[in-house]
This record gives sequence, C-alpha cells and structure tokens, in this order.
Amino acid sequence: MTNKLTWYGHATLGLETGGYKILIDPYFTGNPAATASADKMKPDFILVTHGHGDHIGDTVAIARRSGATVISNAEISGWLGKQGLKTHAQHLGGGYKHLFGYLKLTLALHGSGLPDGSYGGNPAGFLLTTNDGKKIYLAGDTGLFGDMKLIGEEGLDLAVIPIGDNYTMGPDDALRAVKLLTPRHIIPIHFGTWGLIAQDPNAWASRVQKETSAQVHVLKPGDSFEL
Repeated sequence: MTNKLTWYGHATLGLETGGYKILIDPYFTGNPAATASADKMKPDFILVTHGHGDHIGDTVAIARRSGATVISNAEISGWLGKQGLKTHAQHLGGGYKHLFGYLKLTLALHGSGLPDGSYGGNPAGFLLTTNDGKKIYLAGDTGLFGDMKLIGEEGLDLAVIPIGDNYTMGPDDALRAVKLLTPRHIIPIHFGTWGLIAQDPNAWASRVQKETSAQVHVLKPGDSFEL
C-alpha cells in the first residue's frame, strides 16, 4: 500500500493512505505559500494540531462542503462541533483506531488559542500507524522536548517536523529532534512562509545527513513524497 504525503506550504499537508484522503492543518486562504485552494480539497478526514489561525485555517469551510470528520483535541472538537461539523475528539497520549489507521495524539510545546479567542486546549502532534504498519509522526508546531526519544522508540518510518524558528524549533533544535526521533525519512516544514521564519532547508538537510542516518526529503510546496 502506498502512503503519499503532499506538502501544500507552511504546515498544511495531505496524506493519502489505504484509499483515504486526510488533510492536516488546512491553511489555504491567506497562506502566501499555498499551492492549492481550499475549494479543491475533498478529504475524508481533517486533522488539526492546534487552534491558531494558520493551522485551523479553512477547516470549517472544507469540512462543511466535504462532510469530512475533523479529529483534534477535545476543546477544538467541541468548538467545531458547535458549528455543525462532524468531529472525533481525542487528547494527549490517547489513541483510536480510525478507518485509516491507529492515531495517537502526542505532546507538542506550543499554544492553541482559537481565532475567536476561545480556549483551544493543548497543542498536539500526531503519531499514525497506517493499516499497512507504517509509522508516521507529524510533529505539529513544537519546540524540542526530550520525550521525542520515546516517540522515536516506536520505530518511525517518516517524521515531519518544523524548522522555521521563532514560533517553533529552529534548525539547530530540529537537528537534535532528528537525533531523538531516529526516523528513516524526514521532511522539514513550517519555514519560508514569511521572512520571520525563513530558513535554508537544503543546508539543514546537509547537516542532518552528515550527523544522522535519516534520509531528508526537502519538498517544495505542492511536491509529494511516497512512503
């Protein structure tokens, strides 16, 4: 079974696995790095790591149109449910066997306030075990934390992590994260959208490949990687 990950720019991702289409943090409208538009998206599921506007983005519009189930923490799921969306609430450390695989919410060091000022609960990452046994870690917006080593003990096939600095890990801490996670493959995201988080992903990739065994895949917005 092919697992295809597409980076749409910033932290917006698409994942196709086992015939299901999943969107992660669908921020298209107002995203200067976006390579697609919200009205073209037809996901079965939407995963939301936290409540910030550049991550919850177009979730409401896309889910209303497509009928997708939104998976997030309990607070965000409750907020979206009041808007008539179909949701599935989870929380940090909790996993659930969805149609597309077993999904666990992981720790993330960040914030999660919703666009209207509502409480967005704790930010999260996602650890997905696909139906064919692949382990994919989507870190979300986070700083470096030591328990990444525990996540790495799962035996990661792919990790997707931020490198932009200022709001999340920068290149140095992201390199340390790779050493803790020990994934087979790594994809950097959440950089270059604005000048404040501009980075050289190829220079970072060179450092990672010199100091770890991970294979780095630097995507351009719109590019895909098949696992």
